Amino acid sequence: MAKKQLGFYIDLRSCSGCKACQIACRDKNGTNVGVLWRRVYEVGGGDWVQQGEALVDNTFHYFVSSACSHCTDPACVPVCPTGALTKRDEDGIVSIDSSRCIGCRYCEWACPYGAPQFNAETGVMSKCDFCKDYLAEGKPPACVASCQMRVLQYGDIEELRAKYGSAGNIYPFPDPSITQPNTTFTPHKDSVSSDNRSAAILNPEEV
Repeated sequence: MAKKQLGFYIDLRSCSGCKACQIACRDKNGTNVGVLWRRVYEVGGGDWVQQGEALVDNTFHYFVSSACSHCTDPACVPVCPTGALTKRDEDGIVSIDSSRCIGCRYCEWACPYGAPQFNAETGVMSKCDFCKDYLAEGKPPACVASCQMRVLQYGDIEELRAKYGSAGNIYPFPDPSITQPNTTFTPHKDSVSSDNRSAAILNPEEV
């Protein structure tokens, strides 16, 4: 594991789904249409169910902001045939060297979070690099700085988990044991686990 593993914390109780983080990421990185390094999922499910003579509401709804989790065991890194994807020792940031990328998209297929994104205009992959240029200047990532509700934070993942807990099994993401993502959450009251059969992404065309 990196000497200092950076990660994200998201308080799902107060995320309003405004997409300010997503827009700030696009503005900062100049990504093309269809390339989203940070995405905001709208999740919902459940139904009205008959219990005796009454109809009971068990519906649920919440938003989740997601970018690369700079996983402890990233699935994208070992499948890259050119070594374009690397994980930095000093802070655990996973980034792509576009000059070495051949656009094979193996990393895209391997990542269960859809973090590496193919840029059709350049023919190579791209992804969140934790705004490492901003970090070098002592500034927070663009997504964190733009969050109007202040639900998105960053820092050493162990410190974030010590302060906020280690909840990570949240739909629409897979079981965190697969890649050990460095994102932790305070769950929304309606949050469900990754294996919940009634949950669905309600805005698939936007993510």
